[in-house]
Amino acid sequence: MIILAATPIGNLGDASTRLREVLENATTIAAEDTRTTQRLLGALSITNRPQLVALHDHNEKQRAGELAARAEHEDIVVLSDAGMPTVSDPGYALVTAAVQLGVTVTAIPGPSAVITALAVSGLATDRFSFDGFVPRKAGDRASMLKQLAIEQRTMVFFESPARLAQTLADMAAVFGADRQSAVCRELTKLYEEVRRGSLDELAAWAAEGVRGEIVIVVAGAPAAAVSIETALVRVQQLVAEGTRLKTACADVAAATGLSSRDLYQAVLAGRS
Repeated sequence: MIILAATPIGNLGDASTRLREVLENATTIAAEDTRTTQRLLGALSITNRPQLVALHDHNEKQRAGELAARAEHEDIVVLSDAGMPTVSDPGYALVTAAVQLGVTVTAIPGPSAVITALAVSGLATDRFSFDGFVPRKAGDRASMLKQLAIEQRTMVFFESPARLAQTLADMAAVFGADRQSAVCRELTKLYEEVRRGSLDELAAWAAEGVRGEIVIVVAGAPAAAVSIETALVRVQQLVAEGTRLKTACADVAAATGLSSRDLYQAVLAGRS
């Protein structure tokens, strides 16, 4: 069996009873960083000394098959440095290999920076998207943000403190300076901070320097605020990715409230 175990994202008091029990009885732990896992075991006063196997971005594809095969005969506990494995952390390739072999995959729920940030952001929580880490390269970042310009769900991102100010400024340029957002810093830790405001306001604040683990939450686009020009950009992106034009127009229309027929005709007019 593969056991995906969520670990504290900051406050050790968030370690569940189930997590402690599993760690105390584990024979093998696949860890994103074995040193971090050793410190966690010590901090939680776990007396058990399981075998620690490194499972990170650089070796997961090579080790996934081997560990999945082992999980046919023994329980493999999977830990990331913080939070739930597979969520912007190693574990996905292992889960895929285990599923292909018919190995049971289960999870011990627990702390999640994504859900915690969403909950405290003050923004809509009924529908949301998680887009992981914002791309480091300016061109890739701009492309990603343009694709999300018509997204009406609340959006959640991870970002490094060093790039936070630039990313917020880029978001303001694409989504609009007044788009409401929140920057959640050091969640569950001693210096936890949640800053709420427009993207423009938060970009100015971040320019002064920010430290710690960062989660950005951004309000979705109001349907009425999406122009046909912006919607056409998304239609063209979908077509470039292989989507049929009529399907792309229908999908973008459903997301924006614009007319699928108007979008279709605008694309054809642009081609003539």
